[in-house]
Amino acid sequence: MTPQDAPIARAGAGAASGLSRQEGVALWRQIAHTLESEIAGGGHVPGERLPTEAQFSARFQVNRHTVRRALEELSRSGLVRVEQGRGSFIAEDLLAYRVQPRTRFNEWIRRHNMEPSGQPLELGEIAADDGVAAGLGLPAGAPVVRYERLGLADGRPVCLATHHFPLARFPALTAALGACRSISDALAQVGVSDYRRQVTRVTARMPQPREADLLRVPRNRPLLVAENVNVDQDGAVIEFCLARYPTPRVQIVFEP
Repeated sequence: MTPQDAPIARAGAGAASGLSRQEGVALWRQIAHTLESEIAGGGHVPGERLPTEAQFSARFQVNRHTVRRALEELSRSGLVRVEQGRGSFIAEDLLAYRVQPRTRFNEWIRRHNMEPSGQPLELGEIAADDGVAAGLGLPAGAPVVRYERLGLADGRPVCLATHHFPLARFPALTAALGACRSISDALAQVGVSDYRRQVTRVTARMPQPREADLLRVPRNRPLLVAENVNVDQDGAVIEFCLARYPTPRVQIVFEP
């Protein structure tokens, strides 16, 4: 190729990819703008899996690092969510988790016309650490039932919750949780027909590696962390729960 041919070849590549290498705008930003316009124009539907980095590289005739930078920008803006090991997807509308006296996971998900399901992760009996003991109003080291569960909406993880219950009051709860499909059903088996939310405290932090993997979120996107205390009809504390929600998919709403 002669020197005179080189600019023509670059211009041709830019025309084929839809990018301009001469207008002073970074290529990754042009790619982000192009995909943003396609999403806004209805070219992609919520939840749709995007092409791979290699496919985008071929389409835009750039290296994968440039594509990755564009997808990271779209992820930060909330238009795209990146799931570890699965790829990039068009972000869905946020699920509004409304904190109410009797908030139940299945009801929350069905309110959004989605199908709830749960994946039990761990179930056992442990000694309460200081945080759990304080939440339950027990002395540190008291025996508690610990149940960790991944909550899903239409198969997509939206909540990683670790529930704790006083073992002395509910000696049969471990078996009930192992046999029942919902926590409410298990509590009903051990004599708690109804319970309500007493306290919810919400903070935010970056996910731990295991949390990021289970919730399928990038490790640089914060989680909403809710500490919940539930009480029975007499006002006695029956549960302390630590629930983690992925910010690309869930918002927590408090209403007077």
